[in-house]
Amino acid sequence: MTAPRYSLQRNALSAALVTALAFTATSAFAQDSNTASATAQTAAKDSADKATTDKPKELDNIVVTGSRIVRDTYNSVSPVQVITREETTLAGFNSTTGVLQSTGVTGGAAQVNNAFGGFVTDGGPGANTISLRGLGATRTLVLLNGRRVAPAGSRGSVGSADLNVLPNSLIDHIEVLKDGASSIYGSDAVAGVINIVTRKKVDDFRFEGQYNATEDGGGDQSRYSIAWGTSGDSFDVSGSYEHYNRNELTLGDREWTRCNTDYRGNGIGGLWGSGDTIDPLTGKPKCYPITGTGSNGVTINTIGTNTQTGVAAQGATGTTFNRWRPNSAVTTGLVGFEGVGGGQTTNTNIRDTFDPRMLNRSLISPVEVDTLFLQGSKDLGFLGGATAYFEVLGNQRKSSQTGFRQLSLDYIKGSPLIPTNLQSSTFSGPTNTSGGRNVGVRAFIGFGNDTSSQDVDFWKGLGGLRGNFFFADWTYDASISKSTSDATYTQQSFLTDRLAQSLNVVASGSGFACVNPANGCVAAPRLTTATIAGQLPQDWVNFVFRPVVGTTKYEESTANFNVTGPLFNMPGGKVQGAFGLEYRHASINDTPSIDSQNGNLYNLTSSAITRGSDSVWEAYGEMEFPLLAHVPGAEELSVNVSGRYTDYHSYGSDTTYKIGALWTPVKWFSFRASYGTSYRAPALFEQFLGATSGFLSNQNDPCNNYGTDPTSIRAKNCASEGLAPNFVATQSVAVLTAGGADAGLKAETSKNLTTGIILQPELPTAWGDLSFAADYFDIVVDNGVSRAGATNILQLCYDDPQFRSGGGFCRLVDPRNPTSQALTVHDSYVNLSQDKVRGWDFTLRYSHDIGPGTLRATTQLTHFLQQANKLFADDPLDDVNGTLNNPAYAGTMDVTYKVKNWQGRYGLEWIDNMDSADYLGLTAAQRQVFNFSVPNYYLHSVSLQYTGDKWQVTGGVRNLANKTPPVISSGAYNRVGNAPLYSGYDYVGRTYFVNIQKTF
Repeated sequence: MTAPRYSLQRNALSAALVTALAFTATSAFAQDSNTASATAQTAAKDSADKATTDKPKELDNIVVTGSRIVRDTYNSVSPVQVITREETTLAGFNSTTGVLQSTGVTGGAAQVNNAFGGFVTDGGPGANTISLRGLGATRTLVLLNGRRVAPAGSRGSVGSADLNVLPNSLIDHIEVLKDGASSIYGSDAVAGVINIVTRKKVDDFRFEGQYNATEDGGGDQSRYSIAWGTSGDSFDVSGSYEHYNRNELTLGDREWTRCNTDYRGNGIGGLWGSGDTIDPLTGKPKCYPITGTGSNGVTINTIGTNTQTGVAAQGATGTTFNRWRPNSAVTTGLVGFEGVGGGQTTNTNIRDTFDPRMLNRSLISPVEVDTLFLQGSKDLGFLGGATAYFEVLGNQRKSSQTGFRQLSLDYIKGSPLIPTNLQSSTFSGPTNTSGGRNVGVRAFIGFGNDTSSQDVDFWKGLGGLRGNFFFADWTYDASISKSTSDATYTQQSFLTDRLAQSLNVVASGSGFACVNPANGCVAAPRLTTATIAGQLPQDWVNFVFRPVVGTTKYEESTANFNVTGPLFNMPGGKVQGAFGLEYRHASINDTPSIDSQNGNLYNLTSSAITRGSDSVWEAYGEMEFPLLAHVPGAEELSVNVSGRYTDYHSYGSDTTYKIGALWTPVKWFSFRASYGTSYRAPALFEQFLGATSGFLSNQNDPCNNYGTDPTSIRAKNCASEGLAPNFVATQSVAVLTAGGADAGLKAETSKNLTTGIILQPELPTAWGDLSFAADYFDIVVDNGVSRAGATNILQLCYDDPQFRSGGGFCRLVDPRNPTSQALTVHDSYVNLSQDKVRGWDFTLRYSHDIGPGTLRATTQLTHFLQQANKLFADDPLDDVNGTLNNPAYAGTMDVTYKVKNWQGRYGLEWIDNMDSADYLGLTAAQRQVFNFSVPNYYLHSVSLQYTGDKWQVTGGVRNLANKTPPVISSGAYNRVGNAPLYSGYDYVGRTYFVNIQKTF
């Protein structure tokens, strides 16, 4: 499965609005990626805190994210949202990851976080990434002090920055550019840019500790850090160390995940859940069934045989069966067993599908992170008044996940391990554990829990020089950096060869011995009721169930040279320019365990080595033309143009450009617009991912029991393949994945249009200050590099009225195996024909002195008009806007009231209702069975802060109402409990937090 958090923070609306237009003192912070002027940052914070409509203060030269032009004001043609450290502390975030993955930044777009540990995600389990506009993490560029943060993670699909590596304790603020900026920053800046800005000129020693405790237990977070620094007339140095820990939250820790049901209707307008399978053993809806996608159960405590006459289990029908459950009371037919499948029994939920150990699985996977960060500069007094500077970032992540494993154990026909009354059974032909012989009996055993873990070491070193260039008022900046991500990943797996070896036995005395005793072989347990129930000898488990280890190394080197300064005069001022060269080289080397490479992981994927490198040379330039200033009809009129020439070793060359304009006809109104292009070569893993074979459960076969809805499009398509309405898939779905370099994968291009207005009326002083901004965005990605997802491919193919004759996603599904009816899906990296995202961002901010203090309220809203894609050029656009996990609306509200040393905050986060019924093409009858809609979702948070002379205490509650996620039916979407697997919902519940800071 491929998958693609919420909370809320205040946007400093002034930041989001005014950074782009610079006509209000509530403008965004601006950070100098070359000089990182502490004076400028301080002035920016003072300005934002004042929140007036005064003319912006005169500032030292700065650079606003989204531009390389040095300026003395905050004006820019692109909208920038700024999140301050104070805001994140008041909101209760315990990590920068939580901030960036919150609704206020993402606009409701799904993110990969610690709830995805059991799914295949880019960067491997435990990695947390950021995707703006829902366009994917590889299209969002993350910067630290204006420079790239290299990818980090484990396994072969490392290609995006892991937010775990960021130095939380020394961060001053975060700048979010929600606009394409490839002509400024190069590849990846398709949907936007995240710039993490650290504090400079630190002259103190600071301790900070924060603890977030969940009310219901599990998932607690703690972070402890120290930061220090010193500076003089010609130097500064500062650093930080922090330790972050997040405890595991399991499915058993929350009531709403303890009993995953199908949550279906009865088709006649009954309550949701009334159509669920009733477990004959409990008389209640079955927990963790195996009905379809999102049911999350698995067959256990069952054996498979050829069809035989026997006694039906409670809830089953018929007299012949091929699935059986132990029952010592049965004395006829298959003695000691009752029938739970096959024959006339088509409801597979009659079988046992739930093991209490399933609740030990990770809902939120645990992680420990240690981060060390050092930065400094020294004035050299030569080379144009040069200043040498450096940064060193070291980070170690230890993450793990707990899963649950089913063991399908194939007993060879005629094996002495099979009891006498089953010796005549032939369940299937040869398998990879039967040594080329037929399988007599297959045991479906609830094996228990397994673990996987990742140790990732990330290092980045950067050094550079900046100073005055040869021309008057021109400056230069030259830097080089090297980043390395070195990971070891471990998982527990059954080894196919050892299983086969242990099942090939002969009688020996009172027991059994391996025919081939190599490697200390231990004979498999005899097929008994205890074995089927999962009571397995530990010495045998130790022999066949082994830890397997892989390694991943990702390296990136960058060299950059940039000059900036004035060119000539125009009526509105001096034309400014910035020009530079950049070189990047990256390499990946993922070496899975030898057993994975050899396909020796039983019922798991096989993976080949992923190894490759790429490099790119780029030349770029940017110019800003102040056409008019301080004249009637044009308080400001300026145009900004930028261009970049890119030459990849792998994909050749191309050019990108961006042109933007800013017009302020009167002081209280401004208009901005920009249009740009981008060119992104596929990430290394998208090019070179080693061929990987995997599988989906047979329950993912779209035709499994398709006769339950004989009028559906899917039923018609399944029937066309010659399958009976009661077809039960017995074979897993093969999934073949690989990088696309050898298949002609092409670079992707995109176009980005942004237009917006800002209103800041000059109200009477007694009315307070009001700001409003509205920005329209339209992004189109052509030849987008992506995987469609095997489950999605199958569903879209079999729900297509034209089916295989219509092409589309069915082109990626091979015809069924004529003997086994098994399916094979190709889910490699391809060039999607088009991705398209359109919508609006709205920000409203109001501040007013009320009583003894100051009230500030900020509301931010994102409205998507379209979130669509198509796989092939002749396909129609597939718009998912407003469907599950793709909200059309998402917003936040933040209200603070500050009186002297005290400050209180109320926060609201909202995600719009979503409905997938139309998207899935459900008929009126199906809508009475399947609920694929969720209501509006609201989260409330409150906090209180006291700031002393050299200390500060903040405490509060997140998810004040202890809101749980909404529920949907099984059958189309991955779920957690009955809730959609979606980062926008809070899985942990009400959380109390306290943050303590002390400066020495």
